[in-house]
Amino acid sequence: MLTFVGLGLYDERSITLEGRDALEAADRVFAEFYTSKLAGATVDDVEAFHDVEIEVRDRAGVEQEPDPILQAAESEDVVFLTAGDTMISTTHVDLRLRAAKRGIDTRIVHGTTAEAAAASLTGLQNYRFGKATTLPFPYAHGADGVPRSVVDTIEDNRERGLHTLVYLDIKVGTGPKGPDPDHEEYMTADYAAGLLAEDLDTVGVVVARAGSPDPVVAADALSALGEREFGDPLHLLVIPGDLHVIERDALASIGGAADEVLPDPL
Repeated sequence: MLTFVGLGLYDERSITLEGRDALEAADRVFAEFYTSKLAGATVDDVEAFHDVEIEVRDRAGVEQEPDPILQAAESEDVVFLTAGDTMISTTHVDLRLRAAKRGIDTRIVHGTTAEAAAASLTGLQNYRFGKATTLPFPYAHGADGVPRSVVDTIEDNRERGLHTLVYLDIKVGTGPKGPDPDHEEYMTADYAAGLLAEDLDTVGVVVARAGSPDPVVAADALSALGEREFGDPLHLLVIPGDLHVIERDALASIGGAADEVLPDPL
């Protein structure tokens, strides 16, 4: 049996009770933290809190060399851990499909997602989000500035009145000069806002450390957000589309946006 467990958003306590039960019953526990991470806990913290030993796999160890995970799951109860929800990344879907081809039973224990938290924390209505996008570091896509595909996604959503969730790049094990096992880099919202401000003259909403005891929500012009600091990772950025009056009030009250910065409500 291979059970995929989402750890939630922030630390060793963000997991669901069902996920904790799965950990307690597991013979072996694997994890990856290159697609996302728990900003409020180390692997040691998770191991100590749940009294388990975690075998952390890098990208190659999940995508190219998954046999140790799959072989263990053929005869033992194996848990595969990720931050957030366990099936948001196609990497994990691929591993599940590989398990199915080998006749291995799989199960999913969900954790909450950054997308759900972004809507909850900002007051933007979740059903009014369009296609999400990821903003990469310039060195990761080989050019300066923002990829045209990112700008197109935001503009297409805004034409339809929809909000855009912008995931910010995470680089673990790979840096500007290529593979580097010691490299760990997280794009910050101020950096992202500054990049986007070069192409978009609009409002942005920062969400920092969702799931933590002290999350930050800040709404302002992208250029202004680019001049601020929002503390430790992980960060997200939302580009709002049309605003319902309640959403506009939320960005003013919760996000601290000045009245003149926000567009008129629907």
